[in-house]
Amino acid sequence: MGVFTFEDEINSPVAPATLYKALVTDADNVIPKALDSFKSVENVEGNGGPGTIKKITFLEADVNEWIDGETKFVLHKIESIDEANLGYSYSVVGGAALPDTAEKITFDSKLVAGPNGGSAGKLTVKYETKGDAEPNQDELKTGKAKADALFKAIEAYLLAHPDYN
Repeated sequence: MGVFTFEDEINSPVAPATLYKALVTDADNVIPKALDSFKSVENVEGNGGPGTIKKITFLEADVNEWIDGETKFVLHKIESIDEANLGYSYSVVGGAALPDTAEKITFDSKLVAGPNGGSAGKLTVKYETKGDAEPNQDELKTGKAKADALFKAIEAYLLAHPDYN
């Protein structure tokens, strides 16, 4: 098994506590409201704490095709929740977001105060491959683009709903 680690940072005008609530503690409700393509978020194992496995069902459509798209899912396993320090860790353990070459992909995130009352998000991604496989660079770029789009959609939802809290 190979382990590859990547780091990223992102800034947001949304306050850390509000962004954390939307991304972590209230994500099951916020994500389907922020993105029409997300159809449902359900616990398939556990009670919402560490060890919980969530099934996120979404519609994936190719913008160049004249079809409605295909319903897919991803399985997220919650590794840790640190509300006091606005930290969250989860792993993709199955479904459409887990390439055949990956055993799992773990995301460790932490929100801190950013400029002008906003947030700075720090993300470490640990990509664990099967055997001696290496991550596919195109899949990594696509995954990052989708994660960034999800973050920006939630941010846009929060900015459009200033009463959310």
